[in-house]
Amino acid sequence: MNNRLLTVSLILCAILLVVGLMPVHGEAAVYNTVVRLHVLANSDSEEDQTLKLAVRDAVLEVTSPLLTDCKSQDEARAILEAHTGEIQAAAEAVIERAGREDPVTILFGMEDYPTRDYESFCFPEGEYLSLRVCIGEGAGQNWWCCVFPPLCVGSASASKQTAEDAFIRVGLTPSQYKIITESEKPVYRVRFKLLEVFRGLF
Repeated sequence: MNNRLLTVSLILCAILLVVGLMPVHGEAAVYNTVVRLHVLANSDSEEDQTLKLAVRDAVLEVTSPLLTDCKSQDEARAILEAHTGEIQAAAEAVIERAGREDPVTILFGMEDYPTRDYESFCFPEGEYLSLRVCIGEGAGQNWWCCVFPPLCVGSASASKQTAEDAFIRVGLTPSQYKIITESEKPVYRVRFKLLEVFRGLF
């Protein structure tokens, strides 16, 4: 038992040391700047997962033009809330065309997200303002991305340069956007994972 306690203590010390050596103190700006998109499928069946992706595409077709010239999270929230009916109608139209009757629920608020790694950027684990689109029971695999700034189109994400430009345009400083686009040092993904492990121990 003492050996196990010693091992855990050493691991915790190592994690704290590594985390302490990594660049920090920029995640809060990320949480307060972006709006995430969370689409939940009815189930994990192939049909439901395919429908989820079609709904995702329809939602992005509505939201991306609305948010193109948006300058802040508050402005993005106001726009999305004002167009919730339009977003829901687009999702329901996809479901109707598929011959289904699954209800769609649109929720807007704070939600916990795990670390999410995209091709050109990586969001740390944490609580984000979220546009949540729930199809039917919402019991299937999720799809996450960033609706503001509008950086995801279908299954693709924006290039690193496009992402950097978008984050600067909505108020992040160069040091803050590098936390998620990793322009200089590819250490943040590792740091985010270590933080998840550390939180999981408690």
